[in-house]
Amino acid sequence: MSGQLEHELELHVPASEAWELFGTLGIGKLVGEEMPELFQKVEIVEGDGGVGTILKLTFTPGIPGPASYNEKFTKIDNEKRIKEVEVVEGGYLDFGFTLFRVRFEVIEKGEDSSIIKSTIEYEAKEEANASLVSIDPLANIVQVAKNYLGRNKAAKDAK
Repeated sequence: MSGQLEHELELHVPASEAWELFGTLGIGKLVGEEMPELFQKVEIVEGDGGVGTILKLTFTPGIPGPASYNEKFTKIDNEKRIKEVEVVEGGYLDFGFTLFRVRFEVIEKGEDSSIIKSTIEYEAKEEANASLVSIDPLANIVQVAKNYLGRNKAAKDAK
C-alpha cells in the first residue's frame, strides 16, 4: 500500500528567502522553537544541514502518532529548491510503514512571492494503519514558517 498527500501555501517572500529557511537546518530550528505544542525538541544527531544530516524529532506527549523518530536529509537540490527527508528510525517505521518521505519544494511565483509545496509519500505493509498519516502537521509547520518569514520581511521593510 502506498500513498501521497500534498499541501500548498503561498508565501509573500521571494523564493530565495523561503529556500534559505526550508533548504537548511533553519526549518528544524524554527519548529523546535516556535511549535512546543507539536515538538518537545528537535536535535541534530549527525551532519551540518547537507545531505546525510540526521535529525531526531521528539513530539510533545499526547500528540497522536509516534513519540519520536529520526529523519535523514536525502536530497537537497538548491537549483530546483527541493529538499527531501525520510524517516530512518522509529516513528512511522515502527507502525508498519516501509517508507515515509517528506518533500518541500519552493516554487517561484513572482518577485516577492513564492509557493511552498509540501508532500508526504509513504509505503506501508498491508497491516499498517494509513489513517495515521496526515498532512495537517506539515501544513501547520508551513504556516509557522510563513508567519516567521512575514515577520522578518516586515522588520526589514521597516528599516
